[in-house]
Amino acid sequence: MAAQALSAADYARKLANNRLGLWLFILSDGFMFAGLLVTRFYLLGEHRPHVDQTVGIIVTAVLLVSSFFMNRAEVMIAHGDRRGFLFATFMTMFLGIVFMAGVVGVEWQLAPFKPDTGADGAVFFMMTGMHAFHVLTGVMFLAVVFINGLRGHYSAERHYAVEACANYWHFVDIVWQFFYPALYLIGTVAGS
Repeated sequence: MAAQALSAADYARKLANNRLGLWLFILSDGFMFAGLLVTRFYLLGEHRPHVDQTVGIIVTAVLLVSSFFMNRAEVMIAHGDRRGFLFATFMTMFLGIVFMAGVVGVEWQLAPFKPDTGADGAVFFMMTGMHAFHVLTGVMFLAVVFINGLRGHYSAERHYAVEACANYWHFVDIVWQFFYPALYLIGTVAGS
């Protein structure tokens, strides 16, 4: 019994350290994204890049729905629903891939500028590219969590990896909620 209590105490200590480490990482990453947002307004001022509004709203909706599924995955594993957790995690991964395909595969191809054709291109490709990279790393994190979930590594009592993955995924979603209006809505398109 004492060994089990020690194990629970060790788990609690590691959990506290891991949570602190994750939040410090998210904070430092937040500063980088804030710097990109400041750069957008400094370089582009009151105008915005000419980008496809339809694609922008679709990828934004996809990312918001993915956060819903990520929340469901976390809640389901916390309540011991392994099957629901696996389904919601898979849906989050799938929607993350759809988001990346929409931004990189569609929006980047439709943009009337390239990364080296001025401030519009530099800002747009840097902001969307850095965000897409974070979505990609989130999808990779989700894949690890999904595989470990298939192997039965998580329980209602011990599922910190799922919690960490959810926090990271929601952070990336929140960043996009600032990037989307900055790139697609705020300001006027040059020449309009």
